[in-house]
Amino acid sequence: MNTIRIKRVYEKAATDEYRILVDRLWPRGLTKERAAIDLWLKEIAPSTELRKWFGHDPEKFLEFRTRYVAELTQNPAVAIISNLLTEHKNIVLVYAAKSEVTNHAIVLKGFIESI
Repeated sequence: MNTIRIKRVYEKAATDEYRILVDRLWPRGLTKERAAIDLWLKEIAPSTELRKWFGHDPEKFLEFRTRYVAELTQNPAVAIISNLLTEHKNIVLVYAAKSEVTNHAIVLKGFIESI
């Protein structure tokens, strides 16, 4: 069974995971080698406008989730992850946000698992 997990990009990569960076911006202070990214899929990230509106404010997370899911339903990059799930057993969506409970990777993971 193929699995999708999420991790902060600053966490060490495991050898058996296919790591997809799902941020529009490259994480600060991180080299490409240390990030150990297999694919940078910036097109799957929230739009710049939505990201700036949200500003990682936990009070806005529920509305952010609704708006981001609306974007994802129209985003052709979702198919890229779906296709990768057929090729890789362990996919990890990596992100740079500080919060592990209010971030777009959580929303993205739930969306992909629901389709």
